[in-house]
Amino acid sequence: MSQHGVMTHISAWLEPLTRAVYIRRLFLEFSCCILAMKRFLTRTGLGCTLAFCQQLTADDVEIVAHRGASYDAPENTLESVKLGWEQGADAVEVDVYLSKDGYIVVHHDSDTKKTAGVNRKVVDQTLAELQQLDVGARKGAKWNGVRIPELDDVLVTIPEGKRMFVEVKCGPEIIPSLAKAFEKSGKKAEQLVVICFDYEVVKQAKARFPRIECFYLSSFKEDKKTGVQTPSAEKLIAMAKAANIEGINVSYKGLGDKAFFDKVKAAGLELFTWTVNSPAEAKRLAKFGINGITTDRPAWLRERMK
Repeated sequence: MSQHGVMTHISAWLEPLTRAVYIRRLFLEFSCCILAMKRFLTRTGLGCTLAFCQQLTADDVEIVAHRGASYDAPENTLESVKLGWEQGADAVEVDVYLSKDGYIVVHHDSDTKKTAGVNRKVVDQTLAELQQLDVGARKGAKWNGVRIPELDDVLVTIPEGKRMFVEVKCGPEIIPSLAKAFEKSGKKAEQLVVICFDYEVVKQAKARFPRIECFYLSSFKEDKKTGVQTPSAEKLIAMAKAANIEGINVSYKGLGDKAFFDKVKAAGLELFTWTVNSPAEAKRLAKFGINGITTDRPAWLRERMK
């Protein structure tokens, strides 16, 4: 066979594969464009156009892995974060504190009793002390020896086109260290999100990181006599506007009324929720127009939302 014939034969063999790769890439780019369009329409308050967009993407809600894929792996560890990406999460959420010696460590509870059986505050332990603890054994023998990671360790795992929600569990004193960690990671601003239940932290984070999305976290209380739920949508909207943040991230247990969604969307804000492990609940929230759902089971929930 001549050289030309060989090249023709190879090209014919490669053509279907090349076409498949091209189609897949085109689909991914289209999906990213739709998600970006939805965020833009939300922020600009174009309600009618957004409603149309939601019809296109009702099954394409941003799925955020809660403390990583924490149903299957030890929460807030490098292992659970990597598994979250493997399970196809659009984003991973982690919790952070400052250690006694000023390192940002990934951990949810204020002490290490639940995760490692050591009843000491995270902030009273050095990085070296924290990383001596086994936070995997409680999840099963498979995870023996898993350690508490630094924020630096998990930031570098963020794939292109995906992002990490960093929930601050301490006060504003962590923000200068966050700035260093974000810069060191080399990740784009759109790959990072800061969330917190402490309103002052969110305000200061937005002021320090104007290009990074920030969300105020909130749960709800209901008056047993009147049935009135607090905080109200109006209150949360006002707080978000005052802090110039992108939206709110609230407990799904307070999202029973579609009017709440409508008010938040009309204000040009994004609405995320936590922690949803029920496919029926996730489908309801998607139908109402939720921007993102935080779950312990990203792959499992996404499959059952179809």
